[in-house]
Amino acid sequence: MQIKMKLFLLSCLALVCYAENTKHTPPKVQVYSRNPGEFGHKNVLICHVSGFHPPDITIQLMKGEEELKDANQTDLAFKEDWHFHLTKSVFFTPQHEEAYICKVTHGNKVSKYTWETNM
Repeated sequence: MQIKMKLFLLSCLALVCYAENTKHTPPKVQVYSRNPGEFGHKNVLICHVSGFHPPDITIQLMKGEEELKDANQTDLAFKEDWHFHLTKSVFFTPQHEEAYICKVTHGNKVSKYTWETNM
């Protein structure tokens, strides 16, 4: 039992050292809808954030300055190189002259990405 505990602690120490030595990598952000954007028709707004490190990130889906309610978010996942990815989505009905935004806070940097209707 003692050998297993030592191996576990060494693994944890290696993980912490690796994470501390990994550079800060800003996220790549994609904002899109499930279906082509059509004003007045129900759709799904999706914000996919990938390739970032460390994992301290917040995603907000916004209509103007107001956060859209009932959004769903995937579990935080990562690739072998310890870069993370996450997706957040919400049902919405796009309206004329409204901006739909994915607001991403990574560390202390806040960035906004606007959904393009493709119309």
